[in-house]
Amino acid sequence: MNLNRRHVVGGLAAVVAGILPTLSFAQGKGVIAIITPSHDNPFFKAEADGAAAKAAELGYEAMVLVHDDDANKQSQLFDTVIAAGVKAIILDNAGADASVAAVQKAKDAGIPSFLIDREITATGVAVSQIVSNNYQGAQLGAEEFVKLMGEAGEYAELIGKESDTNAGIRSKGYHDVIDQYPDMKMVAAQTANWSQTEAYTVMESMLQANPGIKGVISGNDTMAMGAWAALEAAGRTDVIVVGFDGSNDVRDSILKGGIKATVLQPAYAQAQMAVAQADAFITSGSTGVEEKQLMDCVLINADNAAQLETFALKG
Repeated sequence: MNLNRRHVVGGLAAVVAGILPTLSFAQGKGVIAIITPSHDNPFFKAEADGAAAKAAELGYEAMVLVHDDDANKQSQLFDTVIAAGVKAIILDNAGADASVAAVQKAKDAGIPSFLIDREITATGVAVSQIVSNNYQGAQLGAEEFVKLMGEAGEYAELIGKESDTNAGIRSKGYHDVIDQYPDMKMVAAQTANWSQTEAYTVMESMLQANPGIKGVISGNDTMAMGAWAALEAAGRTDVIVVGFDGSNDVRDSILKGGIKATVLQPAYAQAQMAVAQADAFITSGSTGVEEKQLMDCVLINADNAAQLETFALKG
């Protein structure tokens, strides 16, 4: 098995595609495991980077792993980090229902979990569940979309992975705003599973079936980028596209006059908050806050896109 190791400030991070062997870590406050979906999506890479940096700052080693949105792989990774005796687990999970057992398994082994970005369908299992206010953020994005569309026209929706609670919450937030405008007509809606490649193909099909599409609202920036690439290839740069996440790629597109807007959810800050709460819990047995915590999102458009850097607003 190939094991790729990379150093982070003050510690060692193991980036693993599968299951880790037993690793020997330097003495310190211990090891914090950071488990997210694939770093091919810059949002999840920002989470891992933010958590690893905070862990190093607080004197921990960081073990960075990727579950690729595969609940079985996630369960195996939990077995590995439990066996390694980590002090805590920071998790962006592989399914709201499917992840409960893994988090419970860690709890039973005396290892606390701190969830970011995605909730699970149980309380009292994880210590913290820190998520963006996806409904509030989706409403912000939808309000901007309606304004850009002039409150009228045919539009399509790209929906995220169906097993991810956030996909449904964002879609509901979009529709609770857009459906108030009778001249806004949704002519197509389909999942692209958070994937840029899949969104490109889906957008091609949507455009062929509905050449009158004037706008596309997307459940995340990765799908928005795929849709925009398909629209560019078809010579349809007149179509209004709005995403969700606040990625640097979409920032750059906005600044070039391509995609029109996105909604920033603070991935880096959220991951750092989870590590800080893990440290508090390890040290004192309590985070001092409620298990479920919401962080508000921020609309990003041409007015403030230049301030966006790695899922955070600067200055």
